Amino acid sequence: MRTVSPNEISQLQKNSSNIRNICILAHVDHGKTTLADSLIASNGIISTRLAGKVRYMDSREDEQVRGITMKSSAISLHYPHNGGDYLINLIDSPGHVDFSSEVSTAVRLCDGAIIVVDAVEGVCPQTHVVLRQAWLESIRPCLVINKVDRLITELKCSPMEAYVRLQQILEQASISVNALTGELFTVKVMEDSEIVDEKNKKEDKSMMENGENLYDWSIGLEDIDDSSLYFSPDQGNVVFASAIDGWGFRISDFAAIFSKKIGVSQAIMNKTLWGDFYLNSKTKKIMKGAQAPCKAKKPLFVQVILENLWNLYNAIYIKKDKIQSENIVKSLNLKVSVRDSRHGDARVYLYAVCSQWLPLSKAVLSMVCDKLPSPCSVSIDRIEKLMGSTSLQGRSLSANVKEIKEVMLHCKSGDNSPVILHVTKMVSVEKNCLPQNKPKALAKERLSNRNQQRTEDKRETNVDNADQEPVTTENESDSTTLKVEKNNEDTAESQIKSTKQGDTEALEERNHEFIAFARIFCGTIRRGDKLHILNYGKNNARPYISGKDENVENSSRNDISENIFEVADLYLWMGRQLELLDEVPAGNILGIGNLEKHILKSATISSASNCPPLMPVPFAVVPIVHVAIEPAHFSDIAKLTNGLRLLNQADPCVETLVQESGEHVIVAAGEVHLDRCLKDLRERFAPGVEISVSEPIIPFRETIIPPPQLDMVNELIDSNETQSTTRRQELDYDYPNCENNAGTITVFTSDKSCKLVVKAKPLPTNVTKLLDESADVIKSIVGSKSVRKDHSLSPVDSELTEVALFYNSLVEEFNVAGEEWKDIVDKIWCFGPRNYGPNILVNEITSYNRSTLWDVTQDRPVNVEQDMFRKFDNSVITGFQLATLAGPLCEEPMMGVCFVIKEWTYLPSIQSSSEALDNLALESNETHVAKNEISSASEGKGAKSISINSGQLMSAIKSGCRRAFLAQPVRLMVPTYKCTIHATSDVLGKVYAVLGRRNGQILSEDMQEGSSIFNIEAVLPVAESFGFTDEIRKKTSGLANPQLIFNNWEIIPADPFWVPTTEEEILHFGEKADSENRARLLVDKIRARKGLIVQKKIVEHAEKQRTIKK
Repeated sequence: MRTVSPNEISQLQKNSSNIRNICILAHVDHGKTTLADSLIASNGIISTRLAGKVRYMDSREDEQVRGITMKSSAISLHYPHNGGDYLINLIDSPGHVDFSSEVSTAVRLCDGAIIVVDAVEGVCPQTHVVLRQAWLESIRPCLVINKVDRLITELKCSPMEAYVRLQQILEQASISVNALTGELFTVKVMEDSEIVDEKNKKEDKSMMENGENLYDWSIGLEDIDDSSLYFSPDQGNVVFASAIDGWGFRISDFAAIFSKKIGVSQAIMNKTLWGDFYLNSKTKKIMKGAQAPCKAKKPLFVQVILENLWNLYNAIYIKKDKIQSENIVKSLNLKVSVRDSRHGDARVYLYAVCSQWLPLSKAVLSMVCDKLPSPCSVSIDRIEKLMGSTSLQGRSLSANVKEIKEVMLHCKSGDNSPVILHVTKMVSVEKNCLPQNKPKALAKERLSNRNQQRTEDKRETNVDNADQEPVTTENESDSTTLKVEKNNEDTAESQIKSTKQGDTEALEERNHEFIAFARIFCGTIRRGDKLHILNYGKNNARPYISGKDENVENSSRNDISENIFEVADLYLWMGRQLELLDEVPAGNILGIGNLEKHILKSATISSASNCPPLMPVPFAVVPIVHVAIEPAHFSDIAKLTNGLRLLNQADPCVETLVQESGEHVIVAAGEVHLDRCLKDLRERFAPGVEISVSEPIIPFRETIIPPPQLDMVNELIDSNETQSTTRRQELDYDYPNCENNAGTITVFTSDKSCKLVVKAKPLPTNVTKLLDESADVIKSIVGSKSVRKDHSLSPVDSELTEVALFYNSLVEEFNVAGEEWKDIVDKIWCFGPRNYGPNILVNEITSYNRSTLWDVTQDRPVNVEQDMFRKFDNSVITGFQLATLAGPLCEEPMMGVCFVIKEWTYLPSIQSSSEALDNLALESNETHVAKNEISSASEGKGAKSISINSGQLMSAIKSGCRRAFLAQPVRLMVPTYKCTIHATSDVLGKVYAVLGRRNGQILSEDMQEGSSIFNIEAVLPVAESFGFTDEIRKKTSGLANPQLIFNNWEIIPADPFWVPTTEEEILHFGEKADSENRARLLVDKIRARKGLIVQKKIVEHAEKQRTIKK
């Protein structure tokens, strides 16, 4: 039975100071959902006997089958604490890396997080990822060390060994978790101090002249309280638990019990229960360190807590001693039913005892209420990150935006406060699960009256049927046949009309609806309110400034700047169920219906039209696995297209697109994510459509490297001329207007009116990595410049903080790379492809002094001589974007390439055209007119006034960049996963065999202290990862668990166009180099898939086959 009704929860929602919005974050299989079951059982929603078995928050069938969480779901719980009633809005998030986007959407809505760590496996890679997401969203974490029972039942540790293991886990947290948050915290404080220092530069200038120029890097760190960042049991933010056995405790729970027995105050007991503290039995004093009278003693944590737990497990679970078990139950004053005590499974008896002695829900929820913040105490950093205020430093905000910021900071829910909500995702819910569609329970009186009415109706119908006998005549039969024919004609006409109207009505009839997963930050939303929807799109890279409206663009919808809708339904999330609400005040998590036509994935909802849209949710995982799909029957193409649209809306990470070839493509984060998307498409969004799916399409990148000094047999290379000519011949590229001179390409337009000199060179590795990681900053640079031009905003006083940091780091990396890269940052023309990729175009034209990319606030004055350069500046940029978007190897995007435009001149082609006209017989008036026009143009403006076609210039730049790319040593880049495997020593050989077959590279192998488990880190190509998890589990009988996380792009060292040329290479590899070239195989495979030319010899010697027989 539920202890709290929905009406009581709606009353609790009004007290925002007693609300806690939390999410559970952890590595996969560390016990998040089992922990959530124990918390849900405290409210009577499920039975305590089923906690950990029913997996209440996993509502999908595939979640129950696989045993992992795939969708984040929310539930509201009530918890009385310290005389007050608290409302806990709990979100259970996935732990698998493929569903990290669900974690991001959950973290955005919460103020605190529960980090769950397995006591045996310790801190895992996904734990680092979720903690970084929690820090970036400025939410406060607490730690739960789960599965402590495994130290007793599986590892057979003694209490002292278990204490050492728990210390190691907290040390891992200190090294990894605490170091991560501490480093980010230090960077944040130092950035703030740098901003303060810039303001005080003028005041400190006199001190610098006097020689006092020392800078203290610890400025600001000593004054900031960072105690909430670190996990320590004595602070009360750590819980030791076993969710499967239903127990958990904090240090304060045992301090309250044993402080009276030992005769020490509870405050001192809280500080000394964890750490190097011992109890002197003679003096009954707690002493620190291994002092003389305490050398043979155990730490207080072992003596007071762990030994009692070990005795309980030995009596009930291991030895199954009934007499000792009954004595323990009596000493603890517990009441255990006879059914549980006599149960055949000792785990049931253990759960009944532990859940009463140390209830898990009490320990966790009390920690949540004490240590995690309420919506009213949200930090100003979180509000600034939500509103994008970090990119608005130095800019004048309107008065309305300042008021909105203050209202969000204090979480005001009055009638005068504006309503601001943030939608992070759209959830697909079946219609029969909606509360308005559920059958209502009838009262006993109504139910009895209804049954009596049914019986009376049946009697009347039986009497009528008995009295009337069916009599038919010929006329009646003819009339009935005519009626049937007319009805058939009417139905046929109606079917024709319905087909003429289209298939849209049939597509809209489905058994599910979309509900927005949102949180209200201020105000109160009610049914019937009319609110504005603000989408943060591509053109909103620069947020709302000075009260001016900016257009909002959505990638899959029409452009929406302001969209008004009326609130129809408000829902309370209760796990698998939903409850209707009339209003929801600030600080709560809710669901909103009828927003499918207004919101694609995420948006901001506000009652104020001048409210800035909140920043979009950043995802830790990028979708990388592509598959092409098509219907088996072409008539189902409309249903498939509609299903893909719904799938794109239902999943925050998936991407659905249509390629230039017309293929429908799904882009997923991994193999498990792809399987779930295809299942949803077949069963939910496009039911009845037979779909054929292609093999996974892996994206690749094309790049160049510095000329190698050694060949394949480690001999010095004299020149690369033969290989470059072989490249051009095998790719069958023909550039009629290109000249190659030592890697520098001279390219002409088709009418010979323009000449450009292009050179390509590889970017330094650190620069390429920085550009790839700073894609959002580059977007903001391009977006702010376009917005300023479109809306003519006034210049600002200071540069964007993120752009300034990116600029400084880029200059630093180029200076480290060498002298040839010095001062190249100010010469950057643009980035590519798509204006934010990891390739750059550099301007080294002496006669063209264009405005640099970093001039966000103003443009340089334009000279009359540069007017022609300015006109066709965008044509050069477009040609560069096209070249980097599809490289010459296999039409894949380029990465880490720098193209330098060294020369751009206009040729006097008009004079040559006038000479050609003089040589011709000018008989018609049209030719005379054309000659007069050309001569007058040449007299008025001279040879510099040239008619140039922008399309020809684009084509010339594109071909020049591709030709300059091929003039350098080319390589192919493949995406790789970082594979982390936990395996026992018995199956290490099988793990290495599977990795070897799939071209994996082992990085490290460490053994966990106190166990026989090895932690293996390896690099695995994405192309070889499909079926890897299933294969390694089959080979090791489930004793190895791999976890794949996207690592980076790696270069295949082999040249895809290498052929043996020297005598040593021919002697080693043979004249035809029959050994397998992995890079060449991948290039040919990609080109064949895209329908490009593949130079492959099918028959080498076309001679007649000879046989022995005649």
